[in-house]
Amino acid sequence: MKEYLLHVLFIGMSATIFIDFYAFILQRYFNIPSLNYQFIGRWLVGISHGQFVHHKIMQSPNVRFEKYIGWFSHYVIGIMFSALFIMIVSTNWLISPELFPALLFGTSTVIFPFFLMQPCLGFGIAASQTPFPRSARLKSISTHFMFGLGLYFSTILLHLFDLI
Repeated sequence: MKEYLLHVLFIGMSATIFIDFYAFILQRYFNIPSLNYQFIGRWLVGISHGQFVHHKIMQSPNVRFEKYIGWFSHYVIGIMFSALFIMIVSTNWLISPELFPALLFGTSTVIFPFFLMQPCLGFGIAASQTPFPRSARLKSISTHFMFGLGLYFSTILLHLFDLI
């Protein structure tokens, strides 16, 4: 059980690092900005004070440590998605990882920002209230696709070092 938890932790963190690297590449070479995780922190602190939905999260007052809370939650969510994925596909997938289930799962997790996070931040369902909704949707989908790729490659990495 301890080994399983360490695998989930490593895979979730690595897949999240993978999407952060993807966001860095988009920002650096294509001038496509990344999600500002301070807004996620602001939203989460707001939830703890009873405010689940914001008109526009950027207009809500700053919250102490929101940036750190946002980044920490970003990694916790990645780990939780990793655990959910492995529960769905079973631990057999860890022994014999396949790319398609990881990509399918990773891409499907875009339903959470589309139908929960973005509306609650004031961006509308699937970023419909943003200046460029199609671009925002494509970026969300590609990021979650990359998360699936990260799930797969991080598991392959564990195999390369004989940790599974």
